[in-house]
Amino acid sequence: MNANKNIAIDVNLATVQFRILAATRQAGRALDAVGLIAVSKHQGAPALRAAYAAGQRAFGESYVQEALDKQAQLNDLAIEWHFIGRIQANKTRPIAAEFDWVHGLADPGHARRLSEQRPAGRPPLKVCVQVNTSGEASKGGVAPEAVADLLAVCASLSGLRVMGLMTLPVPDADPHRRREPLRALRLLRDRLTTPEQPLNCLSMGMSDDLEAAVLEGATLVRIGTAIFGARPYNRDLALAGFPSGIGL
Repeated sequence: MNANKNIAIDVNLATVQFRILAATRQAGRALDAVGLIAVSKHQGAPALRAAYAAGQRAFGESYVQEALDKQAQLNDLAIEWHFIGRIQANKTRPIAAEFDWVHGLADPGHARRLSEQRPAGRPPLKVCVQVNTSGEASKGGVAPEAVADLLAVCASLSGLRVMGLMTLPVPDADPHRRREPLRALRLLRDRLTTPEQPLNCLSMGMSDDLEAAVLEGATLVRIGTAIFGARPYNRDLALAGFPSGIGL
């Protein structure tokens, strides 16, 4: 990766951090209330290394083998690895072993497998339950009315630590409609939180809607394009050393 790309990532990261800070101020929240996950799927290891050099520590990946390859190349860095996306049962073991967080847990069977497969000696895997707040069949996540049951399953599993809720709403150009599914997640969290399971984390907000998410209470935003630029697919992936047809 050339120096210009490094500079672009540095500048883009600073711009995203400024956007988060401005939205946090507008919401009247503590200035450290919102954390940033750099969503680095389909980006080569040099791009992650450049973002790390600029101060970023948490990175989100959605494709297990791609993530494992990058973890091997970046094992000299103290990265906090977040798995974001749909989980397949045959991939739970590497997810449990090699990630610090999971955003997108939506199945009690997956929860049990992740807990059982979390290596001894590692802290519990931090998880956010994914909620389908848009009601779209194509979107992952559990229905709002099913969240309490999944939380109860997770609470019984020693290998997991439930941190909160996550959503991936349908994009909407209207700023008011854009906030509705984000608000719905916050209100659901407020109804379900208990002293034993405080659900402090709201994982929501991406490049196009991070301000709306922060205003609605996001504690973690997941930003990819605004940091790294458009994701390189196909030819660029091959040139970066990733196999074609990468999937979960």
